[in-house]
Amino acid sequence: MTFHLGYGTNGFANHRLDDALAVIADLGYTAVALTLDHHHLDPFAPDVSGQVKRVAARLDELGLRTVVETGARYLLDPRRKHHPTLVSEDQEVRLDFLRRALAIAADLGADCVSFWSGVVPAGTGDDEAWQRVRSGVAALLDDADRHGVPLALEPEPGMLVERLDDALRLREELGSPAALGITLDVGHCVAVEPTDAADCVRRAGDLLRNVQLDDMLPGVHEHLEFGEGELDLPATLAALDGIGYTGVAAVELPRHGHAAPDVARRAFGALRAALPHPWTTRAERTVRADPASIGALFPAVGREVGRKPLRPGSDPLGVVHGTVDDVARTRLLAAFASVSEPEALAAELTSLYRHGDDAERRGVLRALAAVGAHVPATGVELVEDALRSNDTRLVAAALGPFAAAHLGGHAWRHGVLKCLFLGIPLAAVAGLDRRVDAELLRMVAAYADERRAAGRDVPDDALELLRSRT
Repeated sequence: MTFHLGYGTNGFANHRLDDALAVIADLGYTAVALTLDHHHLDPFAPDVSGQVKRVAARLDELGLRTVVETGARYLLDPRRKHHPTLVSEDQEVRLDFLRRALAIAADLGADCVSFWSGVVPAGTGDDEAWQRVRSGVAALLDDADRHGVPLALEPEPGMLVERLDDALRLREELGSPAALGITLDVGHCVAVEPTDAADCVRRAGDLLRNVQLDDMLPGVHEHLEFGEGELDLPATLAALDGIGYTGVAAVELPRHGHAAPDVARRAFGALRAALPHPWTTRAERTVRADPASIGALFPAVGREVGRKPLRPGSDPLGVVHGTVDDVARTRLLAAFASVSEPEALAAELTSLYRHGDDAERRGVLRALAAVGAHVPATGVELVEDALRSNDTRLVAAALGPFAAAHLGGHAWRHGVLKCLFLGIPLAAVAGLDRRVDAELLRMVAAYADERRAAGRDVPDDALELLRSRT
């Protein structure tokens, strides 16, 4: 692993800062995302210089790397959350705060100062708001250079700079300054980005200065614990490792402070379980240097990294979320795809699937979410083959994100129905809420009627699906 796992102090709002840092370090984190706030290193306090020195010494004592976050809710205005922002008429208040944050970050030896644009005020056009943000960030670049601390712009749902493309556009318009990088909240990727978090990581690439880790659901800006949303955590961490990210990746759960130590402990356990295995990292390098080596490495994955489920508590067989060897096989195929033409990728996927054992076939199917878009026809062919089997884990693997995006309606509906017949949780079906239609509901209702007529119970998943659409 090339990066440092951390936790955000905004998730420890009910703790003294010194106590929060101690708990975070004791749990095994090696970094902290420090939100400047009235109760945690107030940048406007009369003795701020002394506070900074004490915090710097404490970070050094605990061996914690740090980034400075500036998302305090009521630090600048006790009545309006996050106000003023860079899109406000009185943005100078925000600029003063960010300049103070840069000075503090320099004294702490922080990697960066992370910030966002703000919500466009009522009555302000997007063009005017964009010019305000652009001029405001431009005004900060000299301060960032002077302090030797980069700024990191975070796309935030509902704000003017909402998506990664917006942040990249602003940076380009400013002349692509070295002092301006990107903060990426991977949960935001789930909520509002058109592609998954792993793809966003790769797109941001060497512009990443800070990463925030949390789970979310599509279209909903609510920070969740890992496993409660739709983030592919192993793939996301693998992408960070794959681009050689060396900065801080800190858990961002600001509304979980009431149970901070327990939440932080669970998060660390989930992160450790999802981190790429060292053997996988070495094998990826081998595949990139010698693509033909995948033929020998792919079957060896289970022996080298194990076959444990990713979420043993809720998914002990790995049917819904897969296993650690699925993740490793995805990484190997992603490495192969990165150095191969589509024709070679299609041939390799077909060969590995046709000649592989059950675990290797599942690995190919789960990898389609990462590489299948390059060879959609081959991917669909493999998914349709898997759906003809009665192997529950194979069928579940086949109905992942690739099938949600590429499988035809008829085959996809029958795949969902097959899950009900085989007792596979519908949670394994990616994109179910998005793709369910009247024909699928008709098929499920008919299936339920047949079960009742035969005196058999109707699966809870079928009932829930029908209830949710009535």
